[in-house]
Amino acid sequence: MTALEPRDAEVAPEAGIPGVPADHSGVLGKTHRALSIGIIAVVLLIAFEATAVGTAMPVAARELRGVSLYAFAFSSYFTTSLYAMVLSGQWADRRGPLAPLAAGISAFGAGLLLSGTADAMWLFIVGRAVQGLGGGLVIVALYVVVSRAYPARLQPAILAAFAASWVVPSVVGPLVSGTVTEHLGWRWVFVGIPVLVVFPLALALPAIRRMAGGPADAGAPVPAFDRRRIRLALGISLGAGLLQYAGQELRWLSLVPAVVGGALLVPAVLGLLPRGTYVAARGLPSVVLLRGIAAGSFIAAESFVPLMLVTQRGLSPTMAGLSLAVGGATWALGSYVQSRPRVEPYRERMVSGGMVLVAAAIATAPSVLIAGVPVWVVAVAWGVGCFGMGTVIASTSVLLLKLSPPNEAGANSAALQISDGLSNVMLLAIGGAVFAALGGGAVGHAVTTGASASHPAAFAAVFLPMAGVALVGAWVATRLRTREGA
Repeated sequence: MTALEPRDAEVAPEAGIPGVPADHSGVLGKTHRALSIGIIAVVLLIAFEATAVGTAMPVAARELRGVSLYAFAFSSYFTTSLYAMVLSGQWADRRGPLAPLAAGISAFGAGLLLSGTADAMWLFIVGRAVQGLGGGLVIVALYVVVSRAYPARLQPAILAAFAASWVVPSVVGPLVSGTVTEHLGWRWVFVGIPVLVVFPLALALPAIRRMAGGPADAGAPVPAFDRRRIRLALGISLGAGLLQYAGQELRWLSLVPAVVGGALLVPAVLGLLPRGTYVAARGLPSVVLLRGIAAGSFIAAESFVPLMLVTQRGLSPTMAGLSLAVGGATWALGSYVQSRPRVEPYRERMVSGGMVLVAAAIATAPSVLIAGVPVWVVAVAWGVGCFGMGTVIASTSVLLLKLSPPNEAGANSAALQISDGLSNVMLLAIGGAVFAALGGGAVGHAVTTGASASHPAAFAAVFLPMAGVALVGAWVATRLRTREGA
């Protein structure tokens, strides 16, 4: 039995929810309306926090006299979220998604309050770590909710709604955060969000309890937590943290935490991801691998676009940021396109085409290093790339749930998120190292001093390899379907 098959023979196949009548009207129909509004609102608030906090962070670090620890405010969130993803997958598979989702939202809010009221940088970082625990619990639990509460025909639509929930925050989040920081203070960016979580929480939790609560198979005994996977999760979290620390301290002594981090990370990753992931085995392993390839190559390239436009073409930081704004809308459009029922038979081909668009966008971006190429080329290219990402990211989520039996949806969702997060960090670290080796440090110095700098090779050495990684993803996309389902 797959995750998408009904668990009660007396329930209509389109319902998929024991005791709930079939509803053919969509994610906002009577059966799913409260649940859809609630979980979309949760995603919207998390998206707003993710885009807004970065704007307030420099001011917070300066006021708390912790600029030297600035990077740890980000890495602490990431490392704890990796651990929480695995914990949430186990928890949701064994007890249902309600408890990890409620615990995650509570921890997320508590972390925001702790950071927002901190009087020292170390306490601020602890708050960010608590936020990471909450974020990791929530994201995986939401995938399990989708796998259990929505029939197969509605899953692409609700996942597209998740993607669309990032559009408005990505555009207005930094602006609102900057205004609040300037007029009310940076603390309000943190302490204001937990209050807003109360409404979606009150709306979604009763619906989750009714439609997706409890273990996947209510008649079977609940298995114990897999302690080995929990230990591996701790290893992946500590390993990632040590590698990030080593990358921030470029000294010979940094080799020690780098080696220890790698020794912890490699076996943990191999143990937590599906067998065959790194050889692109057909089916689920390739789905997980593709998610990492897509997210890592695109985010690593996108991180250098504003810097390239500021230092090489003289744009203001605001204008450089706005050049990427159209991407939020096209990403949502790509997610919407993949959700249409008529494209389902062609999903694998659509994903492969999406990765080609991503590769083309990344390869086109450094063309603005040539003085005669207008800067709007980046905006157009990134809009095309984001459309491809919208089809790929949402489709990998759909395929993962399709290939996961009910009692493995949480663990597989955690693997998907781990692939996503780790590839972001690793490819960005590799790109950053190459960038620095080819003169990127002088580029960064020019930004802070106002001097001119011209190191186009440093930027090209980031974008072109990432375009190659994306093309590898186009090949991996041809292996998403097992031979039996080809």
